[in-house]
Amino acid sequence: MRITEAAKRLGMSPRMLRYREALGLLPPVREQGAHRRFGPDDLSAVAHGVELEKRLDVSPAELAFALRVLTEPAVAAAVRDLGVRIGRIQAPRRALDFEKEKALRLLRSADGPSRG
Repeated sequence: MRITEAAKRLGMSPRMLRYREALGLLPPVREQGAHRRFGPDDLSAVAHGVELEKRLDVSPAELAFALRVLTEPAVAAAVRDLGVRIGRIQAPRRALDFEKEKALRLLRSADGPSRG
């Protein structure tokens, strides 16, 4: 079905459906250069996205950005770095720090009271 009929079935305007497509919230077009045709799976995917937006109280743009974070490693790294800088994410401990702490614990236990 064409976009007008798909939008009607989804309870939104064709413009809103095109906006979601521009954000990357629709399945890809199967044939390059062809006009988009919506099948049952496409409608189901869009409806699921709309349901997520309502349940999580986010906009289509916010949902699209979340997908970018999940699919683009550079974006994920940049967001993680921001989270660490503002204290929302704990900085990852480096393996060397872990080994240093382990060695210090062992030294402390070796220096403990002697048995005798």
